[in-house]
Amino acid sequence: MTATNASPLLIAQGLCKQFGGLVAVDSADIEVQAGSITGLIGPNGAGKTTLFNLLSNFIRPDRGQVLFEGEPIHGLSPHRIARRGCIRTFQVARVLSRLTVLENMLLASQGQTGEKFSNLWFQAGQIRREERENRERALDLLDSVGLLAKAQDYAGALSGGQRKLLEMARALMTQPKLILLDEPAAGVNPTLIGQICEHILTWNREGISFLIIEHNMDVIMSLCHQVWVLAEGRNLAQGAPAEIQKNPRVLEAYLGE
Repeated sequence: MTATNASPLLIAQGLCKQFGGLVAVDSADIEVQAGSITGLIGPNGAGKTTLFNLLSNFIRPDRGQVLFEGEPIHGLSPHRIARRGCIRTFQVARVLSRLTVLENMLLASQGQTGEKFSNLWFQAGQIRREERENRERALDLLDSVGLLAKAQDYAGALSGGQRKLLEMARALMTQPKLILLDEPAAGVNPTLIGQICEHILTWNREGISFLIIEHNMDVIMSLCHQVWVLAEGRNLAQGAPAEIQKNPRVLEAYLGE
């Protein structure tokens, strides 16, 4: 695995979030290099998912800033952040259960000419062309994650692991630069975990960067170029996987040794 030496794609500095008297994130920093797979680990309650919510502005920070491609995004709505190329998934995959797998994919396409009502009359040819191209891309992505045979099934009929694959494939429909993955291996059988890891590596080679929360340390250590560790909402350590495995502070706080 190799990451590029380009400037950081994502930088978070001094992020803080408090819920009542509970400090969930306390002056946390994190960076994701362009072209990298970066891990975020820590014990339960460390603030990892809260940090994801702050990075994608699902919740607003009390203090701190988030830069994406050098531009501040902490004041933008989540959908505007997504349009800039920073997409997130969730620990429990979110799918539209009453739509088909293919329809879930097609809804993720951005910037479609047909979204503007007046274009239905004046750019019908372009709309049909875009719809055909989006459908072909959606089917190709479903094929790549082994869900092509499920394209016309309702998304609600998928297993938990298949829903995670659908959510990841749907994220790719937006042509993202960075995907924030929240526990992609949680609740997934070992065979499917291996497939998910292979997909992540393939997409990374194609130019997509990743920031991954994961409790499965084998996944983190096999995928990531850099690992950041949170404990009690604060930065504890940062380094290459081999360094993190040997870090005594991490062993004490995260592994309980």
